[in-house]
Amino acid sequence: MDAALLSLIAASLTLVGTHIALSHPLRAPLIGAIGEGGFQLLYNAVSVAALVWMYFAFRAAPAADLPGSGNVGWFAATILTLPALVLFLGSITPRNPALPVPGAASQAGKAVKGVFRVTRHPMMWGFALWAVSHLILWWSWRTNVLALAILTLALLGAHLQDRKKRALMGEAWRSREARTTYLPRLAGFRAVGWKLWVAAILAWLAISWAHMPLRGVPAGIWSWL
Repeated sequence: MDAALLSLIAASLTLVGTHIALSHPLRAPLIGAIGEGGFQLLYNAVSVAALVWMYFAFRAAPAADLPGSGNVGWFAATILTLPALVLFLGSITPRNPALPVPGAASQAGKAVKGVFRVTRHPMMWGFALWAVSHLILWWSWRTNVLALAILTLALLGAHLQDRKKRALMGEAWRSREARTTYLPRLAGFRAVGWKLWVAAILAWLAISWAHMPLRGVPAGIWSWL
């Protein structure tokens, strides 16, 4: 196996493993030992180091070394990335109680609106759908390794986040769980509003267009234009 690909696998395992460990079992003891500020510095430093390692390993690994899934794969990936962007863009709001923002507990008790009617973890599922869209392309091993790492981090992270929020917020998060779902509900996309759909479509067109100048690969509808 290519040395750069092995390095990417190691970097991906490091990112996922350290993120899960620092966010959950090691969080409380480390905060107790070095304080909240020290913990945030450590967490950020480890995350940045792993991401930089992944970036350079990805750049060095072979590109387009798999046969690909053809037009069927490109069509499926193109379709999946649109709801991924709807979920991601809709999750970037102070009203997202899953984010570590002031007042998260009070937000958890409020009415469920927008993308949160699809899933209580819209950001994580946005990343997950992006990862799946790249896995089904079967374009390169380096892309598969990166996408699998993001998929694991997103879905396992969302599951573990529920447990952590339950411990931190108690009844507020249990009430949130009772009114929302972990798995996405297709019917919930009708509640996100047309403005978010327009923003997501524009972002979808721009990002897929940028694939060509940035990566040298036509993506999305630009693959057929």
